Amino acid sequence: MNSRFRRFLALTTVSAFFLILLGVYTGKVGAGLACEGRWPFCDGWMGLFPANWPSFVEWFHRLVAMVVGFMILGATIVAFRNDHRRAVRYALAVATVLLPLQILFGANTVLNFGVTASMLHQTAAQLIFAALVFATSVAYFGGGTADASAEG
Repeated sequence: MNSRFRRFLALTTVSAFFLILLGVYTGKVGAGLACEGRWPFCDGWMGLFPANWPSFVEWFHRLVAMVVGFMILGATIVAFRNDHRRAVRYALAVATVLLPLQILFGANTVLNFGVTASMLHQTAAQLIFAALVFATSVAYFGGGTADASAEG
């Protein structure tokens, strides 16, 4: 397996972990509440730029989430195009399929702040992270039986 791909996959996984930590902080300071239930907008100039620390934290979380989401999409595309291990492809496909749900759960967390909304958002994040950890582990250490695309 291509070492550049493995490093990118590892970076994507570490970035997702950082995003989860940032999300915990975002929830702890109630940053989503700074947006007053106006997702995808927030407070500040024209609802597009942060007006205070909580809204900055919310926007930064969204920015990092967008970057990590594109990293996941990119890793998935590369894995399928270059015919990497089946387990890596499927794990990344799971992470990619969960991305739109995670976005909707994030919006729901802002619009309907509460325990259920937060738990759904956090659960989807953990499932995406688990899929990334699995894909990265298989990419680095193998796992199971090799298929025809094992070294692709």
